[in-house]
Amino acid sequence: MLWCMTTEPAPATPAPARRAPAGAAVLREDVTEAIRAAVVAELAAVGFSRMSIEGVARRAGVGKTAVYRRWKSKLHLVLDIVGAFAVDGLPVPATGSLYGDVRALLEVMSHVLRHPVASAVIPDLLVEAARNPEIAEAVRGALLDGQRRMAEGIVADAVSRGELPEGINADHALDLAIGPLYWRQVIVRDAVTPPHLDTLAHQVVAGLKSAPAGAE
Repeated sequence: MLWCMTTEPAPATPAPARRAPAGAAVLREDVTEAIRAAVVAELAAVGFSRMSIEGVARRAGVGKTAVYRRWKSKLHLVLDIVGAFAVDGLPVPATGSLYGDVRALLEVMSHVLRHPVASAVIPDLLVEAARNPEIAEAVRGALLDGQRRMAEGIVADAVSRGELPEGINADHALDLAIGPLYWRQVIVRDAVTPPHLDTLAHQVVAGLKSAPAGAE
């Protein structure tokens, strides 16, 4: 007798589970924040020229490798700190009037300039920028680009409403608004109150309206 034998297919071999990254490959956020805080403290203590990755790591309580996993040099590390409080990415004020927009910009910048980075890091970096073109270009990009975008938006909106003539220089507007604020808060270190911001906003608006189009 011929027996017909049937065979069931062998069960498929399950695909190997994807391995989660090893612990060393995961950048812990608490370590990243500890390093950032250590950078600010180290810059305030020794300045950019004397700051080292070793000193930052020691202050943060981590090894140098933990720093280098996140940033390739101390310049990139410092610029990350600067970029963290820059205004890039914030919406352009849209209050419906030139005065309101300028006043809102001043409020934002006054808050930014109260950050410890503004007093502990920026002045020192500006000194280094005078000697190092790479630092100068990087700081310029980190600090100026977002502020310029906001100033351009404010001027464009004011022109569209008929509050300013065509051709007003947005950089001139930025100088008028931020220059006095930076001088008072970072250099002189005087308190800036809401009435002071009100007055400064009126002065900036008056200056823009009296400036010839295209003035540098």
